[in-house]
Amino acid sequence: MARKGAGARPRRVPQRICVACRKTAGKRELIRLVRTSEGVKVDPTGKAPGRGAYLHPDRRCWARALERNMLARALRTQIRPENLAELQAYAASLPEESRPEDEPQGQGAG
Repeated sequence: MARKGAGARPRRVPQRICVACRKTAGKRELIRLVRTSEGVKVDPTGKAPGRGAYLHPDRRCWARALERNMLARALRTQIRPENLAELQAYAASLPEESRPEDEPQGQGAG
């Protein structure tokens, strides 16, 4: 029997929560960090084995997560000083703000 309707369903986008601001976003919009035997590393592929945590790609979320120990809690580990320096250097390369959803929306057409 043929299926009625417009065709295939749209693909479901996996959602993740930023550990710093607690806002939900698509998995591809966030940066994954992973706990490995060598310490905490940025996972550009999003597929590395190990416990992962997600942050928005802006300095504000990274600074908050690192200063308040949120990342270490989410990964259930202590972040080594050398890993912390690498993460801070990575955060410095990110833009100040990159999330348009934080900006106030228009109040309707007039």
